[in-house]
This record gives sequence, C-alpha cells and structure tokens, in this order.
Amino acid sequence: MPASEPRAEGIAARLSAAGLAPRVEQHQEATTIEAEIPESLSADSWREVLEAVAEADRFGLLANSLNGRTLWAAVRTAAPATGDVRGPGRQR
Repeated sequence: MPASEPRAEGIAARLSAAGLAPRVEQHQEATTIEAEIPESLSADSWREVLEAVAEADRFGLLANSLNGRTLWAAVRTAAPATGDVRGPGRQR
C-alpha cells in the first residue's frame, strides 16, 4: 500500500461524512480524490469539505456551466526529491 493511500482514504471518508460521493484513484505520482459538489451544499458542509482537502498536498475546484463543480485533491505517493543541497560548485 502506498504511503499516500491512508491519507487519501481519510480525506475521502471526511468528504463522505460531509454528504459527498468521493472517487479515489491511484496514480504513479499521487493518489487523487474527486467529488461532485451539489449546488445545495450548506456553509457548514463547505467548511468540513475545505478542512478535509486541506490535508492533501494539492487541491482545487473545477467549475463550469456544462459539468457543474468538481472538487479534487491529490496526495503525493512519495516525497519530492530535494536534489543536491550543497549547491553548485560544492560537488565532489
């Protein structure tokens, strides 16, 4: 199980508790969570949803007149590489 899966499942569980139907997908670099946002979502539910996706590495909202609103979040499967922290000219 990738390290991102428990975090992603936790986010999905919180979105479900807020009344949404999240979809979780595993990808090579991240686990993603998506959920359609109904027009009737209450202010309290919005607060719960935003607190849930704040646990992700990235999140956003796609909205248009054709497909409505889709909330997405992504949890990286591994920490990003930091590279050589010694800087240029300090390599052996």
